[in-house]
Amino acid sequence: MSKLDARLASQMAGIALGHVTREYPNKLDHLLTSDADLASPRTLHPIFFGSFDWHSCVHGWWTLLTLGRLFPRIDEAQAITRLADSSFTAEKVAAELAYLDRPSSRGFERPYGWAWLLYLHLEAARHAAGWGDALEPLARAFAERLSAYLEVMTYPIRVGTHFNTAFALILSLEWADAFDPALAAAIRGRALHWFGADRDCQAWEPGGDEFLSPALIEALCMARAHPALFPAWFGEFLPRVASREPATLFAAAVVSDRSDGKIAHLDGLNLSRAWCWRGIAPLLPPAGRAAAGSAADTHLAAALPHIAGDYMGEHWLASFALLALLVSDAS
Repeated sequence: MSKLDARLASQMAGIALGHVTREYPNKLDHLLTSDADLASPRTLHPIFFGSFDWHSCVHGWWTLLTLGRLFPRIDEAQAITRLADSSFTAEKVAAELAYLDRPSSRGFERPYGWAWLLYLHLEAARHAAGWGDALEPLARAFAERLSAYLEVMTYPIRVGTHFNTAFALILSLEWADAFDPALAAAIRGRALHWFGADRDCQAWEPGGDEFLSPALIEALCMARAHPALFPAWFGEFLPRVASREPATLFAAAVVSDRSDGKIAHLDGLNLSRAWCWRGIAPLLPPAGRAAAGSAADTHLAAALPHIAGDYMGEHWLASFALLALLVSDAS
């Protein structure tokens, strides 16, 4: 079983340090309403301008802060601290907030980037350097958006990409439990409303550009939101896990071209499936727990060697590897 140790932490920190301030290439989520809206990524987003896109930069920073806290003696730890000190300032946070105030920014990074920003703030608040205080106004702004969105969102989005509702709820719930009890209650209520009656999932996946398993991310969402209800719910949602069915959930996805940004998503699928399997395994009966653990190992082994090498995966995959590895260390 793969384990997060200082060597791997150093490797992943080096990867993230190499891209959170790399401005180009850059794929902006930016709606132009006139020529005046034309600006560089660094101008639009003085903190999160790197890592190919805004959301990847946010979770690249989560990766850095998490690794710096868990492994304060790795060679990269001081560089992480210096860069965070110069990045998480009141002035730069105000500029990121100003971007959200644009009338055309209502749907900016919804919901994936919102959830990752909350998760980053949760991690930043664990540090004594003041980064959490600096980022809190931005986190509160996204939390308000999420709360309002949950009130008007009739149906969940179940795709295996950035728009997936369950993934956003998982990360946001952990933040909300610490900072916003009303939002936490709303998340739990919506998760049960949307997913509580789901039965006999066929798991027709993966899609060709998915980095999340629609089936397993929903299961992890229910495990986090309603752990007491989860065993009975899961027994009906995926009733044949002990027999390793549906088979699609137990076989690692094949990645045919890691230079293709969409196909490279499938390395992320393998990593996020490992995270999900590890997250739900302790709540399953022994046979299901064994099947889940084996599947997690299979998926992690397929993707962990590929978190670096081509920038289409390198700018984000370490974060998903870390999600999976942290569950391993906590279990």
